[in-house]
Amino acid sequence: MSEPVRAAVFGTGSWGTAFGMVLADAGCEVTLWARRPELAEAVNSTRTNPDYLPGIELPARLRATADPAEAARGADFTVLAVPSQTLRANLARWVPLLAPDTVLVSLMKGVELGSAMRMSEVIEDVAKVGPERIAVVTGPNLAREIAARMPAAAVVACTDEGVARRLQAACHTPYFRPYTNTDVVGCELGGAIKNVIGLAVGIADGMGLGDNAKGSLITRGLAETTRLGLAMGADPLTFSGLAGLGDLVATCSSPLSRNHTFGTNLGKGMTLEETIAVTRQTAEGVKSCESVLDLGRRHGVEMPLTETVVGIVHEGKSPVTAVKELMGRSAKAERH
Repeated sequence: MSEPVRAAVFGTGSWGTAFGMVLADAGCEVTLWARRPELAEAVNSTRTNPDYLPGIELPARLRATADPAEAARGADFTVLAVPSQTLRANLARWVPLLAPDTVLVSLMKGVELGSAMRMSEVIEDVAKVGPERIAVVTGPNLAREIAARMPAAAVVACTDEGVARRLQAACHTPYFRPYTNTDVVGCELGGAIKNVIGLAVGIADGMGLGDNAKGSLITRGLAETTRLGLAMGADPLTFSGLAGLGDLVATCSSPLSRNHTFGTNLGKGMTLEETIAVTRQTAEGVKSCESVLDLGRRHGVEMPLTETVVGIVHEGKSPVTAVKELMGRSAKAERH
């Protein structure tokens, strides 16, 4: 009998824990790394994650530790599920502990501030591994629904199709259906930019602007994402798939989406500080909107929705003024 696949998941937030459940349900032996020893102890003693997924029973094949060396030992897949802006510093500490030949898997949907690097690029830079050892999991994957084992599909992306297929097999369950893709650039951009568009749609919902506005923002947001993707060499078909449209629709239409909820609070008139205070988990788009705009400027791509979100979130522009400016832009052909 062959040895079970071993997976380490660094990060015990809602998505790290939920994906750890998926891997365990697919037959992997999973070790979660928790920053706080008391959370690791709670996971092991109560078989739940009381902080992020209360009430969800965790599989027997999943355990937790606060020791990163113990988590990393012998892992075929090392899954990274920390806030995107903390990845570089965290991974630098973990690199000496990683199992040889482990595949590094990013669950993060963001772009690094300052460098404008995608998460796979940060991993390559810090861990000094080739792209064939870096994979990305993305798509319409709201953690609470997956933890409840509700049906979902996802994309596992790697430039090496064989590695993507290995990861696909390691996380394929009756409720979680992964598809492979070799377009890592497109998959990561779809995941990062949908958070920014999710903020925009949330703001519009908070202002009570209606479903026509929501439909328009989702569609123009997808056009904005595709424009940048094409400039960066992505496959345009990726953006009509799960990593693009699928993730965008889920984020922009669900109250479970952190970015949508964050935007809704801003649209209702809460200040940035008030909204941060009532938001328990990281809404990646809040910081990534600046790095996404930076990425667009580096590639000479116009990104009016992203600019609008940055104006509201970081420059103190009122949502009402921002909407007027957006609607008052010069008329163009749709495929401009």
